[in-house]
Amino acid sequence: MPSRGPYRRHSPQFRLQLCQDIRSGAIGRRDAAKHHNLSTNLLQLWLTQYDRGELSSEEAEASIIAEYEARIAALERKVGQLTMELDLAKKTPRLRLVSDNETSSIITGPRPAPSEGGAK
Repeated sequence: MPSRGPYRRHSPQFRLQLCQDIRSGAIGRRDAAKHHNLSTNLLQLWLTQYDRGELSSEEAEASIIAEYEARIAALERKVGQLTMELDLAKKTPRLRLVSDNETSSIITGPRPAPSEGGAK
């Protein structure tokens, strides 16, 4: 049997919906386990929790709210970081763009000054 890799987490909404489908007869246990690549022991644990009333829509809604709050907090941190970077960028002097004439003088050295009063 191949390894499944890292642990997977299933949302309370998914678990609740799957248990409701199994208990209503819309899908069988074996089909659900095979289709969603779940162990039969895990599925039985979820069904037991569902039968006890431990899996409920209130828990699913609370989970959604917690996920949203965590996402909002992460986005607020990112906005703060970007605001600080923008303030820093505004305070530091910008390098002026070098024109073509200045570029060539950097490479070849200074150009001689034009003589005053015409050519000799």
